[in-house]
Order: sequence, then structure tokens, then C-alpha cells
Amino acid sequence: MSTDMREAIVKQTDFSMHIANYFGAEQSTAGANFVFSPLSIHIVLSLIASGSKGKTLDQITAFLRSQSPSIQHLADLASQIIDVVLVDGSSSAAPRLSFANGVWFDHSFPINPSFKQIAVGSYRAQTQDVDFQTKAVQVINEVNSWVDKETVGLIKELLPPGSVDHSTRLLLGNALYFKGIWEEKFNASETKDHEFHLLDGKSIAAPFMTSQKKQFVATYNGFKTLKLPYCQGDDRRQFSMYIFLPDAKDGVFDLSKRLAEPRFMDRHLPLVKVLIGEFKIPKFKFSFDIEASKVLKEMGLVLPFGTEADLTGMMDDFSNKIPLCVSAIFHKSFVEVNEEGTEAAAATVASIVFRGVSEPPCDFVADHPFVFLIREELTGVVIFTGHVVNPLLN
Repeated sequence: MSTDMREAIVKQTDFSMHIANYFGAEQSTAGANFVFSPLSIHIVLSLIASGSKGKTLDQITAFLRSQSPSIQHLADLASQIIDVVLVDGSSSAAPRLSFANGVWFDHSFPINPSFKQIAVGSYRAQTQDVDFQTKAVQVINEVNSWVDKETVGLIKELLPPGSVDHSTRLLLGNALYFKGIWEEKFNASETKDHEFHLLDGKSIAAPFMTSQKKQFVATYNGFKTLKLPYCQGDDRRQFSMYIFLPDAKDGVFDLSKRLAEPRFMDRHLPLVKVLIGEFKIPKFKFSFDIEASKVLKEMGLVLPFGTEADLTGMMDDFSNKIPLCVSAIFHKSFVEVNEEGTEAAAATVASIVFRGVSEPPCDFVADHPFVFLIREELTGVVIFTGHVVNPLLN
């Protein structure tokens, strides 16, 4: 992978943690868990950029922290991630991955061949002409069925009733599925209930996994980081889950803000296995959905959603330009973490020497709200991230 592409992924990761901070602030204050795929949202916004022009394109590319305000740069990044990161590895014991993009356009819409070519060529999108005018309900069912299939049944009813009508001209979708087995599984017989401290000062009894083996743990000012690798396949890719655990019981929001700082995460990852004293990780399983346009507007992405939107790049040059804007961005995600590994789905569619046993054991007890993410190590691409504030909530 080229130096330019690595830098593009660094910028994409900065975007991921920046948007995660906004999502987390909105959801976790209500005592709710959240999980989402910043990659899925990045891909859909990149697709929108591919059909944008002028100030709208400039604002989207700046929002995505793209190194270049060009459509091709975003398309090249998407193509590289799809080819390098999102390849299914289940045949060689690596994580199972499924990734799909889709473009549905009204049969009367004068779609631009160049836009369609980028969607199919760089984003590997399936395209289909449909009838939004008289068969909107049928289209909703079709898209929801596509999402259900691509996420192995984990994401259902992404588009709510009434979300598509006669005014709809295009739908741009993404679906993503991940299932990874821990490199070192937890023993289910050792899973026991322990106290988990909530943000309101109360506590609950939740099932915690444990292990006596060395772990990838690092201690920093105000928080600890844990890395849990998934089984690796025949290629060089290595996926891991990271847990960022604040020292303070109510420190998840402040830690999330720090993670949103440029390149902060890459400077705070554990590199070596250390002796572990007390080690507890809660099991959790929950889903999350959001209509993301409100949050995106609050973050400064305004033009695609309003009357000044310039999405004329989606239409051919020989038609009367229809004024288009983005009306909504629906996103749903699911995650389950247990003794075997992790299953997750979404739709929107420098060498450090370990000192050895003379070092005192390091505890890692995730018994209060924390940040987690799933990352591919070779490239640094963050696929999923979220907060756990209550492991019992679904």
C-alpha cells in the first residue's frame, strides 16, 4: 500500500473517532450503549461526493478529511479498503467479512454514466432501476431484504415505513458484516457475574469473562488499553478488538474526546503482552440505530442536506438538472461479544522491550463504561466502534 494511501487511511481513522465522539455524546448521556460503523458511513458519504460538485463536494471531502477535494481520491481509497481489508477470510480461519454497496435509482432518473461507472467500478456497487413513483413500499421491502441478506439477518428494517416516496430519486446503500473468533478464546465455565458500575452511580450484576493468560495491555495517563486479537488467516491482515477503559468510573466521555484528537489512538495502543492480575471483560450484545443527518449537520456537514446542495454529478449532461438533496441517512448496527469472539454488522448502508516478570502484574477490570473498536492492524482501518455503558442493555 502506497504512502499516500496509508496517510489517507490515517485521515479516515481520524474521521472515524471524530464522528464516534459526537455519536457517543448524544447516546451515552441517556445511559444507552451505542455501536456504529464509521467505515459504512464514510463509504456512503463518499458515494454522495461522487455525485456532487462545487461547494457541496468541497464540504463533503473536507468533512471526510480527504487529502484531496477530488472524487477520484475518495474512490481510490474505497477501492483499496475493499480489496485489501474487506476480503472474506473465513476459508482460512480468519474473520468472516461481507461488504456490499448498492445504488437504486428511479427508472425515470437520468443517471450520469460517469457516476454509475464510479459506483460500480470503485465501490463495487450493485445498481438497479426501480419505480419510486408508484411502488415505493415495494422498494423499501427490496432494500431491507438486501440489507438483511448482506448482514446475515442481523440488520432488519433499516428503512422505516414512509422513508421512500414518489419524491425519492436515488438510494445509496452499504452493508457490512464481521465475525471473528478470538485468537485465545475465553473459557465459558469461568464466566461469572460481577458488579458493573453505571454512569448514574448505581451498579448491576453482569456476566464477565476472564483469563489468566498474558494480555496486550498498556497503561496511560487516565486510562488503560486492551487489545484482543482475532484468529489470523493465510494473508497478512490481523483484526483486533480494542477496549479503552478510563480510570474514572464516569470518564468515558472525556476519553472519547481524547480519542477524537488526530492520531491519538495510534499513539496509545498496547504493543506487548504483559502479566495480568485481575482481568475481567463483560459480555455484551446490543443493536443501535440512528437517522444520522441531524448529527452530521451539527458537525458541519450542511450543504448536501439543504437547498444549496449540488448533486448534479449524479445526472447525465443532457438532461434538465433536477434539484436534489440528501433527505436522511439511516444507519443500524449490531454487536455481540462473548467467549468465542465477536459478531458485528452495520448498514447505512519503535520497538518496546518487555521487561519480563520483574514488572508487577497489570489489572484490567472493565467494570464501568468504556470505549471499544474493531480495527484491522495492517492498514489501521477502524470498522466498528462504540461505547458500552451497560452490558445488559440490548
